[in-house]
Amino acid sequence: MSVRNLKSLFAPKSVAVIGASMKPHAVGTVLMRNLLQGGFEGPIMPVNPNYTAVSGVLAYKDIPSLPVAPDLGVVCVPPKAVVQTIRELGERGTRAAIVVTAGLNHKKDPAEVSIQQEMLDVARQYGMRIQGPNCLGLLVPGIGLNASFAHQPALAGKIAFVSQSGAVCTAVLDWARPKGIGFSHFISLGDSADVDFGDVLDYLGSDPSTRAILLYIESIHERRNFMSAARAAARNKPVLAIKAGRMAEGAKAAASHTGALAGADAVYDAAISRAGMLRVYDFDELFTAVETLARSRPMKGERLAILTNGGGIGVMAVDDLIEGGGKLAELSPETIAKLDAVLPATWSRGNPIDIIGDAPGDRYVKALEIVMAAPEVDATLVMHAPTAISSATEVADKVIACAQNHKKANVLTCWVGEEAVGPARRQFGAAGLPTYETPGSAVRAFLHLVRYRRNQELLMETPPEAPSEFTPATATARLVVENAMSTGHEFMSEPEAKAVLAAYGVPTIETHIARTPADASRIARDMGGLVALKILSPDITHKSDVGGVVLNLDGPFEVEKAANHMIDRIKSRYPDAHVQGFTVQEMARRPGAHELIVGVSNDPIFGPVILFGQGGTAVEVIGDRAVALPPLNMTLAREMIQRTRIFKLLQGYRDRPPVNLDAICLTLMQVSQLVIDIPEIVELDINPLFADPQGVLALDARIKVLPRSQSGGTERLAIRPYPKSLEETVTLRDGNRVLLRPIRPEDEPNHHVFVSKLTPEDIRFRFFGLVHELPHTEMARLTQIDYDREMAFIATCTGPDGKPETLGVVRTVTDPDNERAEFAIVVRSDIKHVGLGYALLEKMIRYCKNRGTRSMIGQVLQDNGRMLKLVEKMGFKRGAWIEGDAVEIKLDLHR
Repeated sequence: MSVRNLKSLFAPKSVAVIGASMKPHAVGTVLMRNLLQGGFEGPIMPVNPNYTAVSGVLAYKDIPSLPVAPDLGVVCVPPKAVVQTIRELGERGTRAAIVVTAGLNHKKDPAEVSIQQEMLDVARQYGMRIQGPNCLGLLVPGIGLNASFAHQPALAGKIAFVSQSGAVCTAVLDWARPKGIGFSHFISLGDSADVDFGDVLDYLGSDPSTRAILLYIESIHERRNFMSAARAAARNKPVLAIKAGRMAEGAKAAASHTGALAGADAVYDAAISRAGMLRVYDFDELFTAVETLARSRPMKGERLAILTNGGGIGVMAVDDLIEGGGKLAELSPETIAKLDAVLPATWSRGNPIDIIGDAPGDRYVKALEIVMAAPEVDATLVMHAPTAISSATEVADKVIACAQNHKKANVLTCWVGEEAVGPARRQFGAAGLPTYETPGSAVRAFLHLVRYRRNQELLMETPPEAPSEFTPATATARLVVENAMSTGHEFMSEPEAKAVLAAYGVPTIETHIARTPADASRIARDMGGLVALKILSPDITHKSDVGGVVLNLDGPFEVEKAANHMIDRIKSRYPDAHVQGFTVQEMARRPGAHELIVGVSNDPIFGPVILFGQGGTAVEVIGDRAVALPPLNMTLAREMIQRTRIFKLLQGYRDRPPVNLDAICLTLMQVSQLVIDIPEIVELDINPLFADPQGVLALDARIKVLPRSQSGGTERLAIRPYPKSLEETVTLRDGNRVLLRPIRPEDEPNHHVFVSKLTPEDIRFRFFGLVHELPHTEMARLTQIDYDREMAFIATCTGPDGKPETLGVVRTVTDPDNERAEFAIVVRSDIKHVGLGYALLEKMIRYCKNRGTRSMIGQVLQDNGRMLKLVEKMGFKRGAWIEGDAVEIKLDLHR
């Protein structure tokens, strides 16, 4: 995770080409030609001892002979020469290199170090960044840089394209140029040995010349870096991704292509959505989506109105909308009455709004004005089919003028046809209105807006508190896991698995272990009522598949008889299975309960993944499931449930009442916390989990465990969870005890109250200006932080009403290289002079030191005497004045 020296890569002042050539069709020849033809204004220096000049430019025999140290070195030498080339570039002072050479990972002996690893080891000695190897190169049209062997240059634009595949790069270049699509950066990552998606996203996310970022992904190497960088970039600008290898066969090809595991497609889908990005599936859709997002206003809802002069194309659009999961706006009686007043009596009087085929521009405008003002409509698709009576361009002119007078309205256009409507489409393009050729493409564009809005809302939505606070008995669960692992078995027994779940608050059914059929009979007699009998064996994970489950047994005789028959079946089918006995449990009487599955699996790319769906013995056949990355909160858990087909049933239908969805969400949160706390758990199944209006009940459970050295420990998580270990209680000078802890998304409501209790002076000291109220979007950024890159500690205590209240906050944002952290601190105005500011800042200093951050910096207004006194007391030094009335302060953490 680093943007160190990426400026030398993406904005160099000078370039050297090591391996430049004059041989026809050689990579070095094409690279030099592209660099010279690109219009790069800095020196371009070919290095090759076999030439006096390359393409008319004086050549140098070796890197030490170069007249200046190049910012960027482009390496196209044979594999055996790569390591020495990187060493010489590093010694010369070069801080970035593009290595187009392929085959650096090849090893004759598994024990030997690959050329690629040697190259990386040398590059790190000099702080040099490597793009590639095995890449097409880099194009930055805005500065005339074409350091690639692409077959043609890229147009300048505001879109960045980043790809792991060189072939995809050349195809996109060929596809985009005739369409007039330009790029701010065109980056081929190749094997991503050093510079990876995360690094590039960090750089481009804050690059003012880039309006949107497009990714072609085959595999991810650094999960946490990718997720952190993607979430940060997606908050600033649209990030869209194509993930190759959606099918098993394609994933296998992608894995062999990139040398990395491709991961399950559903998990990539969950990760892309969780990061706030938009996933698309082909290049046409990719560039259409980015243009739609760039030209549209932020969506407030998902209801679409369709305004058309032809019923047929309107109906086609409705079909595509409903099939895609979209919502058709239902026109209110007030809106219909207003349309009645301006449209012919034969109009459709519903949505789609068919305003009759001969509609001139004025009729379109009158209807569009009404629809855009309707509160039940969030976006409008205006459609037109060519007619001999009305002019397509005249209608387009009127629609453009109308839309431009309503800056907050979202208007999409679809002029169907080709020859007669082509000029009108060009008018829309010039005016900045999204326009499409077919009803299907227009609806897909609208659904892009919907999906992007949903993903962005998940980034910003304030989760509600859990319905009941649960304090897991982590020590108890850990002890059960350790005891199970001591037996040498990977799979815990059903009673052990249920004990772990119970320690985390998941309701389970009473379960007893019987070693013999006679023991089972005795336990059944003591329990009374109907019972279920299950085989207990570490070698049998799916008990029902082998006749290892018998339900509704009544009385000890039936239980003993069933147990004996079960033993006989198991011996005949699995003679080598080690049978430890049976489990006897009460038959759960939950009439009308739904059977669900909650599970955990370990993805090779993104680590632990939570699964939810319809359960039962046919779970694989039904295939109704959704996956998500931990950690989960109530909002994320509910969104996960809503992605399944069974969600509609859980809401109730006919005589079946809705289930307790909060209880299901809480169970998902509990399971999520369990795998965070106990990394030895690599697989978990609760199947079935009964759900009804009363809550949930786990009937069967299965857990697989591995030693921490094999499971990956805490670093296996793609998203760093809430760091509970950083919580601590301190005593202030007035004797009051307060809790200092990391901020959570659920703290947003209390944070609004906290800000409201600050005096105007405190607000000016903190925000360098008067802020009356922070909007939700800004407050979400302050409370929903990435613990891997940011930290905010709040001081909280119980208020007079018995509820927690926030007293103060200190926060830092650390650069991706962990060099320096910028901090800010504010304490509530009515709580001063008790040492709270000192306690918060001292805790943050400790945290940054432990994290290895080199320095902390901040800005303090010159009239904020209390703050200047506090920071100087803690070792901060004053630096330069900023904008006349603020001074920069700095603390060296490595003293």
